[in-house]
Amino acid sequence: MSDWSPNSWRGKPILQQPTYPDETALNEVLSQLKNYPPLVFAGEVRNLKEQLAKVTRGDAFLLQGGDCAESFSEFHANNIRDTFKVLLQMAVVMTYAGSVPVVKIGRLGGQFAKPRSSDTETQNGVTLDSYRGDIINSVEFSKEARTPDPQRMIKAYNQSAATLNLLRAFASGGMADLHQVHKWNLDFAHQSEVSKKYEELAEHIERSLRFMEACGVTSKTYRTLRETDFYTSHEALLLPYEEAFTRKDSITDEWYNVSAHMVWVGDRTRQLDGAHIEYLRGIKNPVGVKAGPSMDPEELVKLCMKLNPTNEEGKINIIVRMGANKVAEGMPKLVRAIEAEGLNVLWSCDPMHGNTIKSSNNFKTRPVEDVLTEVKQFFQVHKAEGTYAGGIHLEMTGKNVTECIGGSFMITEEDLSSRYHTHCDPRLNADQSLELAFLIADTLKEAHK
Repeated sequence: MSDWSPNSWRGKPILQQPTYPDETALNEVLSQLKNYPPLVFAGEVRNLKEQLAKVTRGDAFLLQGGDCAESFSEFHANNIRDTFKVLLQMAVVMTYAGSVPVVKIGRLGGQFAKPRSSDTETQNGVTLDSYRGDIINSVEFSKEARTPDPQRMIKAYNQSAATLNLLRAFASGGMADLHQVHKWNLDFAHQSEVSKKYEELAEHIERSLRFMEACGVTSKTYRTLRETDFYTSHEALLLPYEEAFTRKDSITDEWYNVSAHMVWVGDRTRQLDGAHIEYLRGIKNPVGVKAGPSMDPEELVKLCMKLNPTNEEGKINIIVRMGANKVAEGMPKLVRAIEAEGLNVLWSCDPMHGNTIKSSNNFKTRPVEDVLTEVKQFFQVHKAEGTYAGGIHLEMTGKNVTECIGGSFMITEEDLSSRYHTHCDPRLNADQSLELAFLIADTLKEAHK
């Protein structure tokens, strides 16, 4: 890696970056950020990589979920808490039914930048910069709001720091105690069928805990019963920000991105000779690679080799996002190419991004049935190929939103307008996320018999 540095990406072609009107102001902000404390620590990243290595070997499962794009306006302790609760619910469903440990990673504490299909947006004959996430500009359609502002990086950092602080408190301060499984259920979801199914499972868990306590196994003596490991992730899209948080670890003398435990590269920015791959090849964090329908098997092999030249377990997470009914055609050739080269990768499924549609009343939405279909096909392909379906990657929230149609609550197109809060893409609500967790749990149960 002698030819790599945190800023060597600057000599490569780059996509999906904003143009800041005041470069002096941008550099001043980046200089400040380089002196800010890390959001995560190298030791935590190494712990995550060890857990992801277990997933790669088929001994655990990855649950990764959270906001499409975090926003400044929706920043609230209750929103963070409720998303954390849903992820705990999903994890306990999978763990209990599948008898497999679940590694939990949030799309939280830094998921502020979003790639766009166009650099500009036109409304009523007026053309402005596209909204690229709150770390860059604002969703309001005005010249001032859409002009990229480097000060937003400072605000994104501060919000991320507060989010990480709260998540660490939740994970170790009692909320994650398995004795709290009933309290993880959200008030608005109590009447649904899937919520009742969860309550039944919680009863089984409580009985098991009482038996274990009678045998001397309690949450006081076993940390894993009262605490959980929880990690953060985001798309490493805004490279000046990522560079500012790329630090050399004093113990190993290796480079880590200390803005998140794991980062990923999107389907739009994964060019082999591009800036994003150049940046990601030099950091020790686990790296996700989004693989859409256009991914060529040979290109995927080259990407994995470039990002993980030593073939380290727990380093690469291939996040497949094909779309319902495209997985059976597009995914087997990717799996076979990786297997033929003997590469160690974690396969996870993103059933969200390939299933976005426009409703008749002009809302961007995702049919829950399509999401479930893609997940089922993902597991079917791995079963047919003799490989391990290792994870799920979701855009979801603990808020009672109506953004994805269908599910056990049967949200219709007419319902979308009632609680459509996303700043970018539609998210599963708590009920829909839990429904998906039960589907995955049943599949894991079969796989680990």
